[in-house]
Amino acid sequence: MAVPQTTNHNDISSVLSTLASRQTNRPKSKPLSGPKRAAILMLALGEQYGGKIWAMLDDDEVRELSVHMSTLGTVEPEVVEDLMLEFVSRMSASGALMGNFDATERLLQQYLPAERVTGIMDEIRGPAGRNMWEKLSNVQEEVLANYLKNEYPQTIAVVLSKLKPEHAARVLAILPEDIALDVVGRMLRMEAVQKEVIERVEQTLRTEFMSNLSQTRRRDAHEVMAEIFNNFDRQTETRFITSLEEENRESAERIKALMFTFDDLIKLDAGSAQTLMRNIDKDKLGIALKSANEEVRSFFLGNMSSRAGKMLMDDMAAMGPVRLRDVDEAQALLVNLAKDLAARGEITLTKNRADDELVY
Repeated sequence: MAVPQTTNHNDISSVLSTLASRQTNRPKSKPLSGPKRAAILMLALGEQYGGKIWAMLDDDEVRELSVHMSTLGTVEPEVVEDLMLEFVSRMSASGALMGNFDATERLLQQYLPAERVTGIMDEIRGPAGRNMWEKLSNVQEEVLANYLKNEYPQTIAVVLSKLKPEHAARVLAILPEDIALDVVGRMLRMEAVQKEVIERVEQTLRTEFMSNLSQTRRRDAHEVMAEIFNNFDRQTETRFITSLEEENRESAERIKALMFTFDDLIKLDAGSAQTLMRNIDKDKLGIALKSANEEVRSFFLGNMSSRAGKMLMDDMAAMGPVRLRDVDEAQALLVNLAKDLAARGEITLTKNRADDELVY
């Protein structure tokens, strides 16, 4: 539907009437949060109509809006139309929108200074967190310690005093011993840090550390592809891997090494395995184990009581033949559940247990 270029009362009424009639003939879309609605609207307004709005936003508003724009993904045309109706826009809503980092950066570059755009994009591409200290808490301790060891001990003390204790402990343990002891002493003697000092440290971290970190944290294409392959059914995964091995064996091997599969669940420690099984429907677990090899079955049964294990085996026997597609779906459900639990810190996932082995 093309929106008329001449804007007058009749044109707007016609557009609204058309959109309203469409809206009444379809189910209501899922409610969106305010920032997401704003992000969709700004993408819809595009370069021609959004400039004046961008110029009126402060840095925090631009940053928050950019975060939501860059993670929108595909926005269905119906959602765009609903927002156009609400905000009385002149833009056509005939197509979907794709919100991602590149589209967001290109749009911001039209209206904001290059340095400001770079800072905003570096920050939202970097570790997750609402402020600098939350972001630092999501930076791997080895990476943070490697950066801090070149800073003044007083600066390190200020930074570590703002981190969560468990993260600060891991960073201190990695720092050279003489630096770490100096930092501990300074933290013990530290009084209230002036706001201006904190702001200077934040600015330094933002420009010297986070900006460089965001450049090095761009996701490897093999990591992205491994996640995609994780969501294939078994036949599709085998087909793609086989074809890729013929064309580029090195890439195929890298992808397989990065994939976390159902069979990798046997590398869970006992506590993590039991947490996983407490959160999964036992019927789904039975279906997932129907085509599992003996090692995988033994692992799950070994983390159950003998009574629960016998009941599970009886249930599996009573199921009879199960479609392979259902088995794939049940196994994918367990893998995704494990990833969700790991993201919440309730279990630990690993592809290689070597680092966790005990040495006597």
